[in-house]
Amino acid sequence: MRKIGLVGGMSWVSTESYYRRINSEVQRRLGGFSSAQLSIESVNYSDYARLQSDDDWDAAAGLMIRSAKRLENAGATAILICSNAMHKIYEQVAPEVGVPILHIADCVGDKMVANGVKNAALIGTRNVMTEGFYRKRLVAKGVTLSPPDENRAEEIDRIIYEELMFSQASRDSERTMKTFLTNIAKQEVEAIVLGCTELAMIVDTKANILPIYDSMEIHADAAVEWMLSEN
Repeated sequence: MRKIGLVGGMSWVSTESYYRRINSEVQRRLGGFSSAQLSIESVNYSDYARLQSDDDWDAAAGLMIRSAKRLENAGATAILICSNAMHKIYEQVAPEVGVPILHIADCVGDKMVANGVKNAALIGTRNVMTEGFYRKRLVAKGVTLSPPDENRAEEIDRIIYEELMFSQASRDSERTMKTFLTNIAKQEVEAIVLGCTELAMIVDTKANILPIYDSMEIHADAAVEWMLSEN
């Protein structure tokens, strides 16, 4: 089994989901008492939140590079950044370490292409929904994305940062997301991408009109594939 490194804490809620998913998949595939060989660099997200507020992404990249290097030094053969939004600094971080960093959007795009999905709607934090750093990765895979709805982006962003990152899942937010997904399903799209690692807390990914691509689940499964593949 190859060792993998997780940069977590963004939020701790989703890092917990990554840990559970990776270990459950390793145990399912290998059987017995098998569990994942991994290291976790769990950061203090308040440091990143402050830098985001100041729009100081270079400093955020510096923090991330140091975390990635510590994982590499700990023996990780590949690294995951356990956050969609923080992939904004991926291009600055990836060249600074000597092991691959598995890009979450590439993993999602590959899964969609394998399933024959050609167009989709992307939901997540405001920067994931509206900026190019994430969208262009999916488009490069051949997936056409519907334009972001600004009002929808504002409310989903609020739910993520005010509730989900504190491990809170209110009934009102569940109903809001259900309404959003129902409205999206009326558009000419084949699937929905959950571009936030916490959104599955309030979205039933198995019970929707359209297929739901949960970025956390897909990213974690890609980690398992890496771990169990031949060197």
